[in-house]
Amino acid sequence: MSKSKRHLANREKIDRHVPLPLDEALTTLKGLAPAKFDETVELAMELGVDTKKSDQMVRGAVSLPRGIGREMRVIAFCKDEDVPAAMEAGAIEAGSDELAKKIQKDGWLDFDVAIASPDMMRVVGKLGKVLGPQGKMPSPKSGTVTPNVAEAVAEFRAGKIEFRADAGGNVHAPVGKASFEADALKENIEAFVETIRSMKPATSKGKYINKVFVTTTMGAGVPVDIT
Repeated sequence: MSKSKRHLANREKIDRHVPLPLDEALTTLKGLAPAKFDETVELAMELGVDTKKSDQMVRGAVSLPRGIGREMRVIAFCKDEDVPAAMEAGAIEAGSDELAKKIQKDGWLDFDVAIASPDMMRVVGKLGKVLGPQGKMPSPKSGTVTPNVAEAVAEFRAGKIEFRADAGGNVHAPVGKASFEADALKENIEAFVETIRSMKPATSKGKYINKVFVTTTMGAGVPVDIT
């Protein structure tokens, strides 16, 4: 895929082999030519883990202190008596079998996060082939399977984010918007990095965090030194 002149010009301003302290990396990022919309700022981390081993999977969720710049669209699988509380907390849809049918039969996937109470996994389990590839399958490890459905809905709607290492051991996460002040981005990035650090698998040997890049939706990656 061909790159735009703006993207190529931005890449020329970056030495991908020289990681910068976080403050300098953010200054560099904000000095690049922007796109015509408020881009999402993303953090990419290459971890020294073998995700083929179940005890080295890095997966979870974290509430970033400055949010991510937008409200997440959240749905909730819960009992009928819990639907009002879930909707009041900000869910765009809530229910059980009818909600599952809407996803499985009608192909509705216009949401970012799915929350489920433990007793609803009998319903949600049937959606694995649909929600799994989308990264939207509820999981206890990411905090999206919980008895406190309304509380989880409110947290994820406000910007709590899920993350999961891919097959190559890479973790990607939104950490704000290009319009955020550098201090806000720094605070979010530090919170996310600290969360990843705290989750180092006991069986992971050698260097744990290999590379870190901060980038925007349409931008070039800036290497970050987080040591």
